[in-house]
Amino acid sequence: MDDYLPKSGTRLYKGNQVLIPTTALARDAHHWKIDPELFYPERFLNEDKNYHPYAFLPFGSGHRQCLGQDLARFELKIILARMLQQVTFGDGGPEVNSGGYIQKLTTMPKHMGVIIEFH
Repeated sequence: MDDYLPKSGTRLYKGNQVLIPTTALARDAHHWKIDPELFYPERFLNEDKNYHPYAFLPFGSGHRQCLGQDLARFELKIILARMLQQVTFGDGGPEVNSGGYIQKLTTMPKHMGVIIEFH
């Protein structure tokens, strides 16, 4: 025996292959408050935003991580920019955007309406 994992007692010998089941980790209910089987992208903004760093590894980790990670993120930015070119944002008009402001660290309107038009 060359090494072992103390929490599980698993013995590791020289030449053994160690595979990390990234798909199983991403779907382990122990790491997520919302059902991990559900397609719910907002989980990373709300309840599950402070997930364990190794619970979700879409591109792997360390020096063997996916070489296409930077390309995939760049493509995502291009897609988002192209989608935003097809959208016009406008205010909701004076009846929606009236009503004073709130003074905190910055000044912001009490009520704000936005109209989004897709072309």
